Amino acid sequence: MEKGNKRIITGWVFYDWANSVYPLIISSAIFPILYETQTSVKNDSGRTIFDTVSFLGREFHNTEFYAYVICLSYIVVALISPLLSGIADAGGKRKSFMQFFCFLGAISSALLYFFHADRYALEGSPFYIGWSIIPLFFGSIGFWGSLVYYNAYLPDIADPKDHDRVSARGFSMGYLGSSTLLIIVLILTVFTKVIDIRWAFPLVSLWWISFALFSFSRLPRTKASQTDQKNLIGKGYKEVFGVWKQIRKNKELKGYLGSFFMFNMAVQTIMVMAVAFANKEVIGIKQTDLIVSILIIQFIGILGAFVMSKVSKWIGNYKALGVAIFIWILLCLFVYQFVWYPWQFYIAAAVVGLVMGGIQSLSRSTYSKLLPQTKDLTSYFSFYDLAEKIGLAIGTLTFGIIEGMLDIRTSILALVIFFLLGLILLIRIPKQNNATNH
Repeated sequence: MEKGNKRIITGWVFYDWANSVYPLIISSAIFPILYETQTSVKNDSGRTIFDTVSFLGREFHNTEFYAYVICLSYIVVALISPLLSGIADAGGKRKSFMQFFCFLGAISSALLYFFHADRYALEGSPFYIGWSIIPLFFGSIGFWGSLVYYNAYLPDIADPKDHDRVSARGFSMGYLGSSTLLIIVLILTVFTKVIDIRWAFPLVSLWWISFALFSFSRLPRTKASQTDQKNLIGKGYKEVFGVWKQIRKNKELKGYLGSFFMFNMAVQTIMVMAVAFANKEVIGIKQTDLIVSILIIQFIGILGAFVMSKVSKWIGNYKALGVAIFIWILLCLFVYQFVWYPWQFYIAAAVVGLVMGGIQSLSRSTYSKLLPQTKDLTSYFSFYDLAEKIGLAIGTLTFGIIEGMLDIRTSILALVIFFLLGLILLIRIPKQNNATNH
């Protein structure tokens, strides 16, 4: 595959433009607000006084249950992606698998139009969700599953010296594209009221598929790493196990995966649960405040991705990641102690935007620089994805359990612990790769 081909890189970057509408509109903005509105009762001051939901005869706090659904989707992706990645490499099916998960996520997003929560009594009874939450589960699988194969293209299409820049370009396009659709949705639903807010979900599907088709038209198919195409499932397992043995021998790569596992656990949990936290803990916050804060994160995130790319050139990838993690720790402590009103949440949102895009972009490009020359890139990225998804599952599960036992604000402190462990492991990585250090 030709490295540095502008046509291919543009196609790759545009998939970020296409699929980033899912984490913004489905995971962060419109659906969490709709979900919170339908499954809670607030008093006159805007504080939540009832938030119990029922599913399969059990009762949960609404955000606790939301965290569990997302957690389960991460576990599924973590279990199947190493196997499917091995098959994708062995059979040359990386692009086909990416397309399958893309369409699964996009169609599931459209089906969220039918989400509803019923409360059959005026007092005391929980909100009944039923099976209308299932599209959220499959949408999450589709989004995260497609990223395994998408990320694996990076070392194939760009030289190591360009990984930070190309990765940052992808995330910036994602922030810009998703913000564009969110603004369109707000104009159509909030300001002009042309359509109901539920139509945001089919619009996500249409946007995602339309621009993804452009990406698929430019991304080349990969060659099979196995000449014998029989029993690809068995060979997929064998290939993934072989990759794991190679990772164990590479102390720097193994150490980086450990650090990434911890700090990304906290980062992604914040992305999923931020709106839920604001709805419950920020006094007097309105839906417009939440959307404005999300747009702040998106547009500052564009700047943050490129700033972190430049910082990594000056001081090296590891030191740049260390700076970002330290800022995250300070931010979590600030939110836990001081964020009670909307203006304070705006400040937190601005800082989140600055470090969110930067740490995501740099995490991906740093890992790609550490990989050896191999035909099994998808399998290597499946381990990156495996660390990410297991971490996400633990992060959201921990967040939900702590809220169920104590409260949602205390859950923030668990994230501080994850960031600290990630920073410690980052410092302890044996430095061998000149591409990531100065």
